[in-house]
Amino acid sequence: MSGAGLSARIAEAASRLLSEGSAEVVIGFEQGSIPMRATPCLVTDPSDAGRLVWNAFCANNLARYLEPGRKAAIVARGCDSRAIVELIKERRLKRSDIVVIGVPCTGMADPRAIARRFPGLRVTAVDESDGMLVIHGGPEPVSVPLDEVLHASCRLCARRNPVICDIPLGDPVAERDPGFPDVEAFASLPAEERRSRVEAEMAKCIRCYACRSACPLCTCASCFADSSQPQWVGRGAHPEDVTAFHVMRAMHLAGRCAECGACARACPTGVDLSILNRRLASDVSELFGCRAGLDENAPQPLAASSMEDSQDFMLDPGRKRE
Repeated sequence: MSGAGLSARIAEAASRLLSEGSAEVVIGFEQGSIPMRATPCLVTDPSDAGRLVWNAFCANNLARYLEPGRKAAIVARGCDSRAIVELIKERRLKRSDIVVIGVPCTGMADPRAIARRFPGLRVTAVDESDGMLVIHGGPEPVSVPLDEVLHASCRLCARRNPVICDIPLGDPVAERDPGFPDVEAFASLPAEERRSRVEAEMAKCIRCYACRSACPLCTCASCFADSSQPQWVGRGAHPEDVTAFHVMRAMHLAGRCAECGACARACPTGVDLSILNRRLASDVSELFGCRAGLDENAPQPLAASSMEDSQDFMLDPGRKRE
């Protein structure tokens, strides 16, 4: 189904849910103020449902906008739904308070990748058709397959259809979990090269905390980075403080990260946070045999224990899971 067709069905479902009182708010996307941008949109009046759109630039993880105790409907892809599952498992949200409007997803376009593909092009509009983006702004429109300008997280997506869904819209797309080839490629590099890569990424960070603000699983009322008693990390841009912040945040997300890439997309300087987050997701998958958000009945791997648990990983962290 085309983006326009999905937009119409999303608007129809939103209007009905609000009119029936099944939801106080519908969380979706509306067209942004500039091309290649869609912005989160909270609709509370059925007459405003027509603002809702669905296209290749609906990049934010909308689970970030869910509030405890508020009856909400949310437009959710695979990664959004994975975050919702984690929030429910952590009792941050009640499943009964959420209506999931499920949409299949073939990935979101990365405006930075489009800019690299067509340097100097001032984009005025983008049309979508059959997996192609037709980009206007030059003397003649130019075309590019969506698959060639996807966000990195979309190319490595483990679940393209919603994990949980109440109102399915559109035909499911084929799943194609690629695993962790990026983690394996990075791990194969010499130690000094890995160190240099991490240092180069951390050097880009300006400590704006956009990554924390965009992440649907950064839900602590008080972040360790803001704590003054004790002060866990310094607040400046010293390389050690920057690295400590990102490593500690990644550890906090171990077993919980939905791998949506919202943190990297929100970063104004392009820090590649996947080198930390996906490495930990890979370790959790290998050691505990699970991925965050894929099974709403599975216990949290780092918050559950049993007398039958193997303790070998404490002595041999590199062992393979049997």
